[in-house]
Amino acid sequence: MTKYEMLTKLLTEQISQNLQQGITSLPTEAQLCAQYQVSRQTVRAALSLLKSQGIITSRQGSGSYATGLLPFSDRNVIPVLVASGQEYIYPNLLNDMQNVLSSQGYQIQIYPTENDVSTERQHLQTLLKDPPRGIIVEGTKSTLPTPNLDLYNRLKKAGTFLLFLHNRYSALSDEICIKDDNYYGGYLLAEHLTGLGHTKIAALFKVDDLQGPERYLGAASCLRDLGYELTDRHVGWFDTQDIESLRNRQDTRFLTQFIQERLPGCSAVICYNDETAYWLMKELAYADIQVPRDLSVVCFDNSYLSDLSKIRITTLTHRPHEMGTAAAECMIQRLRGIPVVSQEIPWEIAQKESDGPYRA
Repeated sequence: MTKYEMLTKLLTEQISQNLQQGITSLPTEAQLCAQYQVSRQTVRAALSLLKSQGIITSRQGSGSYATGLLPFSDRNVIPVLVASGQEYIYPNLLNDMQNVLSSQGYQIQIYPTENDVSTERQHLQTLLKDPPRGIIVEGTKSTLPTPNLDLYNRLKKAGTFLLFLHNRYSALSDEICIKDDNYYGGYLLAEHLTGLGHTKIAALFKVDDLQGPERYLGAASCLRDLGYELTDRHVGWFDTQDIESLRNRQDTRFLTQFIQERLPGCSAVICYNDETAYWLMKELAYADIQVPRDLSVVCFDNSYLSDLSKIRITTLTHRPHEMGTAAAECMIQRLRGIPVVSQEIPWEIAQKESDGPYRA
């Protein structure tokens, strides 16, 4: 092994150790010469090799900095645990993450949990066999305490950076999370509907993921602040099993029950997401409730489903690619040893055809 190859190996080890301590800059060429007792020519050859491998980058007048990549490709793969790799919002979200990460030399590996605690545990046990440098995690049934806390703590102890997406567990509330500003989203939709004259508003939210209670709280708080009320008798809740039955068997019983028991007396409804609103619109048509003449419908996410309905659904949206890009960039920064903070992505209304002024 030549001197510069030996120095390259030593520098790679030093960079890896430095990244764990948040140090991204390399010593100057002169400092490296003195530290390793080698010539400047040897130092420059080693730095050139590290740069060609993508391990460092040079900034003119500033020196060399670690990119966060390591020379072994399997150490640059980021596992992503999400409820699904195919359904609904996930293909675009995962594609955005992959595009950003791959542009910096990283890849993602998707581990679908189907929002099932035992499946999540199996994936975490697999990852613990060779702990990755970082993982992106969408919590499973995040409203509930997680029985998989022991595995997350073992990953953290092994040096794995946890980045939560959409939600995080209460026992891991100090971990970094990239999520929707769900409280504000619920507030925004309720404010929008009251601005159209609606004061009796129903809501349909998912109970076992944290996004549902957060969106409920935002809507309820807005109505409270305006002197109205989101009463329990007008709030419906569903869970993962309900939505799986809907997708797999078109079992709409929870929607039918909501229409019969929660909607009477209301002129508008806030739905958990586009998928829920899309199926609810179908059931409303069967019940001869016309949207928006008889009932205004609004929701979250602005996916293709909001445009697939015969009457396009007013929904909340983010700027294109915002969530996936934010999560990927946060992971890259952290792997480079740069401190990161949690982010809440703001919503804005994409008004379409499913809402209108209150009609007495």
